[in-house]
Amino acid sequence: MSELTLERGLAAFRAEVDGPVAAFFSSCVHCGICAQACPFYLETGDAKYTPILKLEPLRRVWENDFTLWGKIKGMIGLQQKVTDAMLAEWEELLYDSCSMCGRCSMVCPVGNDLALMIRKSREGMVQAGHAPEGLIAASVRAIQTGSPMGLQWKTLAVQIQHVETSSGLKVPVDQPGADYLVLLSSMEIINFPEYLEAITKIFDHAGVTWTLSTECFEATNAGIQIGNKDIAAQLVERVVAAAEALKVPKVISPECGHAFTAIRWEGPNLIGRPYPFKVFHIIEVLDELRASGRIKTEGMETDRLSMHDPCNLARKSGVIQQQRNLMNLVAENFVELKEHGKFQWCCGAGGGVSSNERAEPLKMAAFKRKKAQIEEVNPERMVTMCATCRTQLEEGLEEFNMEIPVVGLTEMIAEHLVEKN
Repeated sequence: MSELTLERGLAAFRAEVDGPVAAFFSSCVHCGICAQACPFYLETGDAKYTPILKLEPLRRVWENDFTLWGKIKGMIGLQQKVTDAMLAEWEELLYDSCSMCGRCSMVCPVGNDLALMIRKSREGMVQAGHAPEGLIAASVRAIQTGSPMGLQWKTLAVQIQHVETSSGLKVPVDQPGADYLVLLSSMEIINFPEYLEAITKIFDHAGVTWTLSTECFEATNAGIQIGNKDIAAQLVERVVAAAEALKVPKVISPECGHAFTAIRWEGPNLIGRPYPFKVFHIIEVLDELRASGRIKTEGMETDRLSMHDPCNLARKSGVIQQQRNLMNLVAENFVELKEHGKFQWCCGAGGGVSSNERAEPLKMAAFKRKKAQIEEVNPERMVTMCATCRTQLEEGLEEFNMEIPVVGLTEMIAEHLVEKN
């Protein structure tokens, strides 16, 4: 790696050092409690996966360039510089062994947001040329095609035809003035096509006007996962442009926790202006329709069901009760995992880990924490509301020979709608 590339990375690290970063490193008491909240540390037993240690490159830049003590150490030759070799070593720690689930942030006794610091550190890593190939490729595809998986509208158009044939309903496309612009994730389009049919049925049942956009259908933001603000902002701008062109007042993020936090919380800051519309997760919309009496269901699931709360949805966004309200509509025998809601354990696949093939062994190691949770309650099926979590649950349960199907909450609601006369 050239000195120029390293310096560009260090400049990006410096640009991320702001008040929260200074407060973070100044107030950290080195208690190690964050380690007890990290499934990567707990399930490997390797101290290098302690969350605070993953932030060492950013900490060194802060100390060396922004503190008196760091500058004195530099003057007397005791300064520990951030080198290209260090960043190469830390790439695994910042990408492979962190899903940015935020559980470590929640338990920090002085209130430090470690997940935010990981997010900031990745900005420096990308500029220094140290990011996983899988995330680099996903980011390139997202810019070139609009989708991190390289999907184009023609792929979605084929799925729309299948939905319309199966349901007998019309999937609206490019309809100006609709109540909602619906976004999808590539993973749903490829792995869980039943999601689109489910919302088509639910919105027809509830009398909701909605539309897809041929200009932007993708909710996933690969720029945030890899840590590149420019890419992230460009992807947000595409959503905003599509919503503005269709003059919709509301945008719906799909069953994807990461996509929701990207467009709902980070988006306005990335583009430097507020949205002319409101953003909701699909579960929030469904619960609102339930509360207003626009969703009518019949029949109940009788098998033993439990639920996994996506980190970005529950812990980071406070969407916790809504999914339980919906479960109560259709589940007769619902049992909570011991730690759930904001306290639930991450599945291990978020934060771009699922797009990073190199991280597969660590991802499955982290899943053991979720496996133990599930074994405690012994459900017949698991329910979740995030395509990434659903994929990880399916793969992890199969890996450990646990024959427990995983279903999406939206499709479960669709299966119980009262049929129209």
